[in-house]
Amino acid sequence: MTEPMPGPMRLRGAALSLITLLGGVSLAVIPAATVSISSRLFTVDEQGFLAVAVLVATFAGQLTFAVVVESRLSSAATERRVVFPLWLAAISVVTAVVVAVLPPTAVVLAIGLPILIAALEVGRGVSVAERLDRREIVASIAVGSGALVGVLAGFAGQQWALVPLVVGIAIATCIRCLPVAHRPSRPEPAVMGWVIADTAITGVVYPLLNAMILAFLGSTDAVLFASIATVSGLLAIPLNFMRLRLLKQHSRLDIVVSAASVLAAVVALLVLELAGAFGFIFGAAWAGSATLVPLLLACAWRAASLATTIPFAALRRAGAVRLLTGLRAVVSVVTFALAAAGLALESLSAVFLGLLVAELASAVVYELARRRRLERGIREAAAVEAGGGA
Repeated sequence: MTEPMPGPMRLRGAALSLITLLGGVSLAVIPAATVSISSRLFTVDEQGFLAVAVLVATFAGQLTFAVVVESRLSSAATERRVVFPLWLAAISVVTAVVVAVLPPTAVVLAIGLPILIAALEVGRGVSVAERLDRREIVASIAVGSGALVGVLAGFAGQQWALVPLVVGIAIATCIRCLPVAHRPSRPEPAVMGWVIADTAITGVVYPLLNAMILAFLGSTDAVLFASIATVSGLLAIPLNFMRLRLLKQHSRLDIVVSAASVLAAVVALLVLELAGAFGFIFGAAWAGSATLVPLLLACAWRAASLATTIPFAALRRAGAVRLLTGLRAVVSVVTFALAAAGLALESLSAVFLGLLVAELASAVVYELARRRRLERGIREAAAVEAGGGA
């Protein structure tokens, strides 16, 4: 339990948390910007291929994040310190240069995306976990500015539209790998194994699902699914921020800030949808489809993670990695089954409804597991105390 901070310190902490949280928009806009630019540079079939590649790259980023960051934050017997590894920064910068120099092709972009997004995931995760707020603000501005210029160039039909996007990522990567005073903790090998397995089991669902959508419903629906998932991913910014902070320590302030940000993000997305902004950004796949209901369901699915993240982080902090991996495996099977049932109905709304139901069910499962573990800890502590008294 953390000690309460004085009023001015709480306000300053809340302000820094909010600014850093808002900086997460830069991470969320990269997949959206990639889909938007692709809709101007590539054919419909290439766009469908890239729609799957974007989710595969996100999955690769999650796995890298699990190895570099989350495994250390989950190692309860260590100091749980993390840094941005120089090897990942170097590979990311080289990849950005290659993508910028070569003529734009779907294959080159698909190969480069996993490396670029992995660097973004790890770099932001380290900054948030270690509260490197000032450098994170500058890095976020670099990423966001590059994405904005790239999207505008795409609107103008410029073949170099991918260049500012990857240059922004390279600049942010260089900023995030600047030296820090601490050393990274060495993760516990068993914990790392369970965390990676956990992430792999959970993350593989979405690229696999979009590959099935591409195969059974076609390129347009695959692009639309990736676009809606990417747009609703704006809600994942405060959720991921809260998850990272709660992995270090429980904080009601961060929970409140994150929940308020989720609500604000939902309102912003609905306004943009009703104004027709997404149809303009993502092109024909969005503009030619009924997207309001799928978007609402996708937002509800993302927002439901609020209820999942709190007990999940509590179990992570307690070192219950083996239990969590088992629970996540069950939840992933249920998630895929419900989403596949929606796919069988040939409806993206049904797919997102399946994801929502699965998320709500997982929140119940994690909370029951947390309470059960807490009760067991209380009983064990009482038994030890009784034995000591005897």
